[in-house]
Parts: sequence; C-alpha cells; structure tokens
Amino acid sequence: MIVVTGATGNVGGELVRILTAAGERVRAVSRRPAEVPAGARHWPADLAEPAGLKTALEGADALFLLVAGEEPREVLDLAEAGGVRRVVLLSSQGAGFRPDAYRHPVTFEAAVRASGLEWTILRPGGFHSNSYAWAASIRANRTAAAPFADVGLPTIDPADIAEVAAAVLREPGHAGRTYELTGPAAITPRERAAAIAEALGEPVRFVEQTREEAREEMLRFMPEPVVEGTLAITGDPTAAEQKVGPAVAQILGRPPRAFADWARRNLAAFR
Repeated sequence: MIVVTGATGNVGGELVRILTAAGERVRAVSRRPAEVPAGARHWPADLAEPAGLKTALEGADALFLLVAGEEPREVLDLAEAGGVRRVVLLSSQGAGFRPDAYRHPVTFEAAVRASGLEWTILRPGGFHSNSYAWAASIRANRTAAAPFADVGLPTIDPADIAEVAAAVLREPGHAGRTYELTGPAAITPRERAAAIAEALGEPVRFVEQTREEAREEMLRFMPEPVVEGTLAITGDPTAAEQKVGPAVAQILGRPPRAFADWARRNLAAFR
C-alpha cells in the first residue's frame, strides 16, 4: 500500500495514475474530494493537521510526502507507527541551492533524514506547468507576461517527476539519495510562450514584466522569502541552477520531456 499526499496536484494526480496502472494499491490523500482510478481510494486529510493522516497511514508500506503544513516530524512519526518503511519527499531545488530562501523544504528534508525511515528526496526545479499562470491571458487576448524574458532554466514536466517518484517508491536502490530533477534543456520565458503559440497555431504576444511588477503579482499568492528566492533564481540563476541534471534519464531510461511536448499535451488550457 502506498500513500500519496497531494493526490490532486500536477505531480500527485499523475503519480496515483501511474501507481494504480502498475497494480499498486494507493491511498490518495487530498483536502478536496477527488475522482481516483480503480485501485486507489481517496482519503480526505490535510497535511496542516497531521493527526488526520493517522488512519490513512495505517498498514501502508510507503509514503509520497509533499512539503506542506508545519509538522513534518509528526507526519513521519505517524507513518512509522503505521508501518511505513519508505518515504519519498517532493522537495525543491531551492533547498540545495538557496536554503536561506527555501527554509520550509530544508526543514522537511532534515526531518526526513532524521526519521529512521528509508528515505529519498526529489528536488525538481521549475515546473513546465508553471506556465498555467498564462492560461487566462492567453485564452483572453493571446498574451503572456513574465520577467527576465531571455533567462533560461531547465524546467521539468510534472509527469516526469511523477514517473521518477513511482520508480523510487517501487524499486530498490534509491535509499539515502537526493535527486536533482530537471528538464532536457534550459528554456526562457519568451521561448515557452513561443512553444505554446506553435502548439496553438496562433501568435502569442510576449510582454516582459519588470522585476517589481512580477514581485507584486507573486506576493498575492506566495510568501515574501519564496518570492525573493524565485525572482533571484529566474533573474540571476547560478550555473548549477541552469545545469541539466542526469537523474531523470538515469532513473527512467529515457530523456526528460521537453516543454513543447508538455504544451501540446495541455493545449486545452490555453485555447
């Protein structure tokens, strides 16, 4: 039995699908009601209230854990008490490269390493699906806006993260490993907008925001330290943050998916 937290998210939803297709029994945990595939059972719970996870974790073998809530230690204690032996944490590249700005994932990583469970940490960088932020403006007036138009980062398809997570949850050989997960190549915001335009078969106008315009917009839904860290990465990335990592190809035996592939598969959001 595998418990998947964040089971309605971009990564978690795909992970549930992959695991059930492979014949695994899954408890799909999310705050909101959700339709789940055959072989999975939806379990309403909130990581901000760890006690609600107790019954979901009982009798489970493995846990896919998001950085959410404030009590990773309590969740991990419940997991161990419930019989969980393996935990896979979906963290962030920022925990390794900019720990002062990404203290929340750093805290979760430390708790996982100290848990006594068999652990693996996944550190993706930016997601291809962050471009959903443009969906409304592209649908309305075929416009996409972002700062740092020509700064590229190797963003990753959430489906690739889910496939890596499924492999790590089910296969031996990953205990005690931390994997940096990236896409196949650095891609700029301007290039992402162009890829969506090509998939649509219509022009998409790209508007470069100032740093302050982007900051003001991001503060509406992100804590200030995370906003500052994100702007630092997207505006002035280090060589390590721009590097394409080998982990996806090594674990899956194929290259990670390009942004253009993600855009074609998710085109309905932008029509």
